[in-house]
Amino acid sequence: MSRRASLNRVTKETAVQLELRLDGGDTQIDTPVGFLNHMLELFAHHSGFGLKINATGDTYIDDHHSVEDIGIVLGKALYEAAGDKLGIARYGHCVLPMDEALVEVALDFGGRAYLHCDLPFAASKCGSFDLQLIEEFFRALASNAKMTLHIMKRHGANDHHVAEAAFKAVARALKAALAITSDALPSSKGVLE
Repeated sequence: MSRRASLNRVTKETAVQLELRLDGGDTQIDTPVGFLNHMLELFAHHSGFGLKINATGDTYIDDHHSVEDIGIVLGKALYEAAGDKLGIARYGHCVLPMDEALVEVALDFGGRAYLHCDLPFAASKCGSFDLQLIEEFFRALASNAKMTLHIMKRHGANDHHVAEAAFKAVARALKAALAITSDALPSSKGVLE
């Protein structure tokens, strides 16, 4: 079974090309948002997924459209690559420390989109990056992957560390949820949408 997806999304605001391999592969991230590039490289490394993203966008306005659209495409790719979900673990959980920061993530890759994001930041920006966009990215990701995603900051003073911990924890929780652990569908209903 080939667990991969290749998607393109082109709007008047952005163009995103993305290739995802759930069972590993190369990582190449090239977007106009430097901070997001860093977070996505961490995401790919800690998930073990092969991830290639090439994106352009109207960052002369701000980073919002680019960040959100990349989240949309990555979410759609996760949903497509998971296929019929036969044998996946379905649930994933990670409590991840990054120096003084600690972030907890729990998710259900079960076909119902929901995001609870409790990531209060000390400042509004990290460098030039608007930290509000992290929740926008994860909302787009959860909605389009059709997963329930809870992200909670337990503590942390350094915003960069908190953001890193969140992306790494989501990656590790997804790695666990999408791991093949049986030959059965992980649902008592017999259906995962």
